[in-house]
Amino acid sequence: MDKLAVIDKAQLAIIKDSFGKDGLPLPFVKEIFLIQCHIAGTSYRNLEDVEPNLEHGKFLTFRREPDNEYDNLAIQIFDEQGNDLGYVPREKNEILARLMDGGKLVFGKIESKQWINNWLKIDIKIFMRDY
Repeated sequence: MDKLAVIDKAQLAIIKDSFGKDGLPLPFVKEIFLIQCHIAGTSYRNLEDVEPNLEHGKFLTFRREPDNEYDNLAIQIFDEQGNDLGYVPREKNEILARLMDGGKLVFGKIESKQWINNWLKIDIKIFMRDY
């Protein structure tokens, strides 16, 4: 298992362990809603096998890509199984990237999905966890 996969699993564990059995955040944990958007770049990935597991409310982990050749503020998005789903859209990533670079835990949840021809449009909500 590569180092980045271990980081993503650790991040997912932190996100999930901050909730009680009823799905509500534990005391002193603040889940702050930041923005809603779609996942960019899904048309460049083969998501047909992954799509059935992308259900409303499922957690998404984010990984900064400061060395991305197209966008140094790029934020890659993964599902709970570690599948690469795409990116936070460029027009929405600057503040999120700065928060992540500052050590804040930023993550997403699937809001909805819809096949439009061969494009899987995945709408997500993005949150920041604060203690």
